[in-house]
Amino acid sequence: MKEELIPSNEIVIQNRIYTFRGVQVMLDSDLAILYGVETKVFNQAVKRAIERFPESYRFQLTEVEFTNLRSQIVTSSWGGTRYLPYVFTEQGISMLSAVLRSETAITTSIRIINAFVEMRKFIMNNAQMFQRLESVELKQLETDKRIDQIWDALDIGSVKPKQGIFYDGQVYDAYQFVSDLIRNAKRSLILIDNYVDDSVLTLLTKRQKNVKVTIYTKQISKQLQLDLIKHNEQYPAIMIREFKQSHDRFLIVDGMDIYHFGASLKDIGKKWFAFSKFEKEALNMLSKLDNENTD
Repeated sequence: MKEELIPSNEIVIQNRIYTFRGVQVMLDSDLAILYGVETKVFNQAVKRAIERFPESYRFQLTEVEFTNLRSQIVTSSWGGTRYLPYVFTEQGISMLSAVLRSETAITTSIRIINAFVEMRKFIMNNAQMFQRLESVELKQLETDKRIDQIWDALDIGSVKPKQGIFYDGQVYDAYQFVSDLIRNAKRSLILIDNYVDDSVLTLLTKRQKNVKVTIYTKQISKQLQLDLIKHNEQYPAIMIREFKQSHDRFLIVDGMDIYHFGASLKDIGKKWFAFSKFEKEALNMLSKLDNENTD
C-alpha cells in the first residue's frame, strides 16, 4: 500500500530539509512519500544500486542524531519507526531519478533539487540577518544567565537590600535578616552596640567557623562578662571591648560593608526601626576603631 502523498511544492519540501553533519539532507521516509512509494520499497530500490550512493550522498543517522530530530518534530508517525533512518544529500537525491526510473521520479527530483537551491539562496541572502540574530541570542543567553545568578543569590540570601524599615511585630523578619547577614560573613564581624546581652551572643553563634567577632559596647557589665565566659567555653571566642564614642548601632561585615541599625540587635522587631547599608565608609570606620584601641 502506498504511503499518503503530500503536496510536492517547494515550500513543503523545504520544511522537510534538515541539517546534519554540516550538510542539508532529507529523510528516506519523507522522500518515499514525495516519490509515492513505501519507505521499505524506496530503500530496497536504493540498495539495489548502492554503488551510486556513497557516504557523502546517503548516510544513516546515529541514535543521538535521531533523538535530536524527534525532539524537534511533533508527529505521531515516529511511534512505528523501528530503525535509524537514512538521509540523502542533494547529490544523493539527484541520483534517485535514475534509480526509481519513472516520469514521476524525474519530476519529483527536479522539484526537490529546486527546493534545495531556493533554500541556499535564502540562506545566502539572509546570512547577515542570521548572524545578527545569533548575536542577539548570545546576548540574551548572557542576560538570562545574569538574571538567574541574581535570582539564585536572592534565593540563598547573599544579596541583601541596602535600606529598609521593619515595623513592630516583624520580630521574625528582622531576626532572619540579621541572621542572614551573620551567616554570610566570610572573615569577620564587628558589632558596635551599646546594649548587648546574651541574646546577641546567641545570634552571633550563627556565624560560619573561623569568622572572627568583635563587639564594641558602652559598658561591660558583670552579667555580660559571665555570659561571655559561658559562650566562649562552648563556641569560638568573641572579643568584647568598651567603646563610648558611638550612639548608633553598626554591623561591619568582612571589613567591607557597614549596616547601620536604628535599634539594638537585642530589640530588633519589637518597635519600628530602619536600617541602611554603607559600602565606602567601612575602611574609614575600621581605621578610627583601630586608633581608639591604640590610644
